[in-house]
Amino acid sequence: MSVVNHHLVKQFRQEAGDRIAEQRRLDQASGLSPMSGEDERQYARAVIAQILEEHARAEIGAGRTPLDAVTEEQYANAVHAALFGVGRLQPLLDDPDVENIDINGCDQVFIGYADGRELRGEPVAESDEELIELIQILGAYSGLSSRPFDSANPQLDLRLPDGSRLSAVMDVTRRPALSIRRARLGKVFLADLVGNGTLTPELGDFLTCAVRARKNIMIAGATNAGKTTLLRALANEIPAHERLITVERALELGLDQFPELHPNVVAFEERLPNSEGLGSIAMAELVRRSLRMNPSRVIVGEVLGDEIVTMLNAMSQGNDGSLSTIHANSSAEVFNRISTYALQAAERLPIEASQMLIAGAVNFVVFVERRNQYQNGGRLSRMVTSVREVNGVDGRVLSSEVFAEGPDGRVLPHAPIACLDDLVAQGYRPTGHWR
Repeated sequence: MSVVNHHLVKQFRQEAGDRIAEQRRLDQASGLSPMSGEDERQYARAVIAQILEEHARAEIGAGRTPLDAVTEEQYANAVHAALFGVGRLQPLLDDPDVENIDINGCDQVFIGYADGRELRGEPVAESDEELIELIQILGAYSGLSSRPFDSANPQLDLRLPDGSRLSAVMDVTRRPALSIRRARLGKVFLADLVGNGTLTPELGDFLTCAVRARKNIMIAGATNAGKTTLLRALANEIPAHERLITVERALELGLDQFPELHPNVVAFEERLPNSEGLGSIAMAELVRRSLRMNPSRVIVGEVLGDEIVTMLNAMSQGNDGSLSTIHANSSAEVFNRISTYALQAAERLPIEASQMLIAGAVNFVVFVERRNQYQNGGRLSRMVTSVREVNGVDGRVLSSEVFAEGPDGRVLPHAPIACLDDLVAQGYRPTGHWR
């Protein structure tokens, strides 16, 4: 059990925040440049140390025993996390074995571990109001623009500083609730996914060559199946000289954080309306804007709505090599899911038109799923179990499953690849039955 008194942490955080804000005002009044994020963090460390020293003096003056060195360091870390991190969530995010965190009110904390364990955790706030305040602070300082979280804006999605994805709601549930899905693999390559069993070696080679051959690929799967991790791995096969434009609802891919892999990246993030309902910039508009930014490839983090039509148009008009993810329960279901989104878009595309658009835009659908079995020392298994190639259209999309899972659970070549010559030109050497 932690020895940290969180009421005291909240008090120290308020004092530190006030002093940092005062220093910002003084710097501005003096005409000095504002502190960088790193400088402010270092300054905060000094301020926190000063506050803890003052607290120790006050305790001694009152005849009480001051904090020992170990406990004082715990307080310093807790206050710093409250200022710049995620408060009492920080220890969970620092634990590499934690995979998911679900919170249903401040004191109902459920932790999912990579080895499949589900355990109850300690409260992350003293009250639901304090939990809402923590989420509001995260919304104000994460991403490219402030994201409100209140009765008028009861939903929030954002990327935490460590790359994890947070989704929160209030007022539409009895108590505020949030879910955090960890991004344990930041810089990930297809070779890593071959190593952990997500891909077979031949599938890894196939996908590497498909990316190099500038094939348009959609990654499909259920929630928490590993779509974003696979997308990152595919993107890391793109040559470093190419200019990438990423479009996301909340910054998550983080390709611009690895300039050694991708030195030329522009990351777009959807902007929500302000309290007056103004200033929103939707995903569809960002995809359109991305096409004017001289992209080598456009990567759409997750397709959930009307941006699908704009994205498919981009794919079919010369922006080859685009990547995206979509929710689906099978590789075959993806085409109907896309048609449903297209029907809801402003263009109101009928199903026949959307199927034609898909056939002209998408080359491969890669389906990844999370298995209820354990591998590699007990970690949950995620596997690419199907790859479907789009072959044309005849009222509906025609496709063939070029990789499929066999009766023994192995994923093997299943049908001839129509564009095999393009892949072979990039170094692909099929080893299965179909050649």
